[in-house]
Order: sequence, then structure tokens, then C-alpha cells
Amino acid sequence: MNVKLKEKIIESLSAVLPITGIVLVVSILLVPIELGTMVVFFVGALMLIVGMGFFQLGAELFMTPLGEGIGAQMSQQRKVSSIALIGLLMGIIITISEPDLQVLAQQVPAIPNLVIILTVAVGVGIFLVLAIVRILFQIRLSNILMVIYTVALAASFLIPRDFLAVAFDSGGVTTGPMTVPFIMAMGVGLASVRSDRNATNDSFGLVALSSIGPILAVLVLGCFYTPSEAAYTATGIPEVATTQDVVVEFLMRTPDYAREVVISLIPIAAVFVIFQLVCHRYKRGQMKRIAVGLIYTYLGLVLFLCGVNVGFAPVGSLIGQRIAVEPWRWLLVPLGMLIGYYIVKAEPAIQILNRQVEGVTDGAVSAKAMNRCLSIGVSVSVGLAMLRVLTGISIHWIIIPGYVAALVLSRFVPEIFVGIAFDSGGVASGPMTTTFLLPISIGACEALGGNIMTDAFGVVALVALTPLIAVQIMGVSYRIKLHRAEKNLLATAVATEDRDAILEFEEE
Repeated sequence: MNVKLKEKIIESLSAVLPITGIVLVVSILLVPIELGTMVVFFVGALMLIVGMGFFQLGAELFMTPLGEGIGAQMSQQRKVSSIALIGLLMGIIITISEPDLQVLAQQVPAIPNLVIILTVAVGVGIFLVLAIVRILFQIRLSNILMVIYTVALAASFLIPRDFLAVAFDSGGVTTGPMTVPFIMAMGVGLASVRSDRNATNDSFGLVALSSIGPILAVLVLGCFYTPSEAAYTATGIPEVATTQDVVVEFLMRTPDYAREVVISLIPIAAVFVIFQLVCHRYKRGQMKRIAVGLIYTYLGLVLFLCGVNVGFAPVGSLIGQRIAVEPWRWLLVPLGMLIGYYIVKAEPAIQILNRQVEGVTDGAVSAKAMNRCLSIGVSVSVGLAMLRVLTGISIHWIIIPGYVAALVLSRFVPEIFVGIAFDSGGVASGPMTTTFLLPISIGACEALGGNIMTDAFGVVALVALTPLIAVQIMGVSYRIKLHRAEKNLLATAVATEDRDAILEFEEE
């Protein structure tokens, strides 16, 4: 086995194992689950682990070089109109390729799938252009976020209540395993040609702005469509009696996901071919690596989506349904927090973000620290989501204070932490959230007789919100430590009469 692939699979194993253990303990102590269903779950977990390993290596070999190459090439264009057009087209293409968007579109009532997909794609494209322009003209990210989120929160009061949670969910869903590696790499490529001291800070923020576009686009769409009764199709529990039935179940479902991923990857592969023919950026050896990366990405996504949808989602829905009808249903909140803490580690794009953060900051923000911070943030958000299912609290009561807190914090932390924080919000809400946490939420809501559109949807939105606050709190801590270190160095310089060091501090 490829050494690098083996390393990625071992990392995936450490990420998925805690979730598997939690479900096993819950099935023994709280919610007895049929043996056949648990076997399906474990097979799904195995596919998820291998799929994550293949995907992470594939993204490293394929999506990252392509994104960086296009970003660097775009920044060399003299006409802003040309850059904007390329950014718009790339945003639309990459979003239409996102598998999670197809899942969301099928759940939204009263709106044709194609309408919502194109609306969200155009929203991402427009805001990706805004993000690119921000990097080129060195506009402060926190200023743009302040204005746009104020507009989005104000607009949220103008649409039907049943549409609100779906609108904010769309922002998290569209920044999934296909879009995040590409868009983040594009940001690094755009900033790489700049030699100023803020280039590193500006390499983040593309995912942040790209995830606002769908929110505003769907909010506008909500003004023209009236949502009817929720059209959610409950996840079916596979009926299996033997190990052969389990194998047959996965074999029957795999072609659907294989076809879905092919459709998702064709536009991106076409972009690579056209880009190479026009720019001749990559040498033969690099092209071979990228081709291998494309194959790994394909295999990884097929295994991941099949494992999660066939093995994880049914168990999530079952756990939610059975706990909700028990007298101790409030246990959903701490259980949700525990699952949320570990599930973010199993998101395929999270590890890519964390490594990129560690590399760009030269280890000042480690991947381990990012993992811990995001886990705490997502844990809180899932707990709040389960509380909403049980009580029916409007999402406005959480979204508005949450974004206000995040925007206020953005004025007090180093600029690089603003980009990292708002990027991490979009990255944290990936396929594991939509295919495991959302089914738990919907299963519990159905069992309680609640409104799925207002009470169950919104999990993705909350998962995308809390990392914004958690990472920026880490940024405040980092700033305090940095300030103390600088004071100590200055005191040392004064004590030793090091004039060069004193002058350097005065210049900074």
C-alpha cells in the first residue's frame, strides 16, 4: 500500500473510531438496535474510513494543485473583469459539482431542484468574485463580513419562517468536500504572488464569503416561493438477515453514488484540461500526479458517500426517533454534544483546512489546536440544535446573537484568525453533518410531532456558526500571548541596551 495513503487511512481511523464507539455504547445502554442494522453501520464505518483516506490524499494531489494554479494564474491577469468572469464561472461549476447540494435540494419543498441548485451556485459564484477582489485590493475581511451578515440577518425577517433554517443551512452545505479544497487552494494561489506582509492573512476568507452567497440567494428565493409541508423522505433502515444481505445492500447502492460522483467530477476535470491546454502550467510528472489524485478523489468520495448514507444515516435517524419517545428524551442534548465533539474530526475537508492553517501560519496555529477548537464549537452547536428539536425555539434566537458575537470578535483578533474562523464554519458543516446529525434531528422531531422545517432543519446552520466564535476566542488568546511575549522581549532588549531590537519594536 502507498505509504502516504496508509498514513491518511490511519488518520481517518482515529477520527471515525470515537463516533463508532459512541453509537455502540448507545445501542447497548440506551437504544437497543437490531444486530443486522449494527453490522450495516460497522461496514459503513469501514467504508467511511477508507474513503476519507483516499479522498484526503486525492485532494492533496488533485484539487489543491489545480486550485493554487488557477489562483496564481488569475492574479496575473491585468483586467479585473477577466478575473471576475473566471471567478464567477469557477464558483458556479464547483458548486454544481457539490454532492451535498443535491441532498439539500431534494429536501426543500415548493422549489424545483434545478432552481435551488442554480440559485445557490450563482450565489457562490458572485461572492467568490467578491472574495477574489478583496484579496487583490487588500480589503479588510471583517469590514465586508460586517456589512454582508447585517444584510443577511435583516433579510431573514422578510421571508416565511418555514424557509429560514433551510436558507442558513444552504450556506454550510455548499462548502463541502468538493468546494473547500479547491477554493482554499485558490486563495493560497491568489495570495502567493503578493510579497506584502498581509498576503498570508488574505489567503483565507474565500470559503467564508462563498458560504454567505447561498444564504442571501436562498433568502431572496424565499420571497418568491411559499414553502408547503416538509417533503423530507425518512431514511430507510436496511432489512438484512445475513452477512450476504449486508454485502448486497452496499453493492446495490454503490452504483448510484459512483454515478453521482462522476457527474460531480466531470466539470472539475474539464476545467483542469482546459486550464492546462491554455496555460501549460503543469509538467508531465505533475500531470500524472494530478491524474492519480483525481482517481483517488473519485474512489474516496464514492466509498465515503456510500458508507455514510447507507450505514450511518439510518442509524442516526433510528437513534433520534427512539430517544425522543423516552421519558429521558432530554438526554438528546448531552448526547448530541458528545457526538458533535467527535463528528467534526470525521469531516473530510476539516483535516485539509487544519493542515493548511498549520502550514500558512508556520505552526503558530497547530492542526491539533484547530481540531480541539472546532470540536468544542461543533459540540455546543449540536447541543443547541437538539435543544431546538425538543423545545421548538426559533433559530433567530440563536443565529442573531451568535453572528453578532462573531462579528464583534472579528474587530479584536488578528486578521488571519478572522479568515480562518469564518472559513472553518463552512468547512465544519460537511457531509457527516447532513447525513448523520440531520437524520438524528429529523428522527427526533418526527417522533415528537414537531415541524421539521422549523425545528429539525438548522443543524447545519448552527454547526457552521459556533466555530466562528470558538476559533476567534482562540485568536484572542493567541493575541494576548503574543503581546506578553513582545513585552518580555522589549524588556530584555531595554535591560541589555540592544538598540537594534528596540528600534525594531518601535517600527512595528
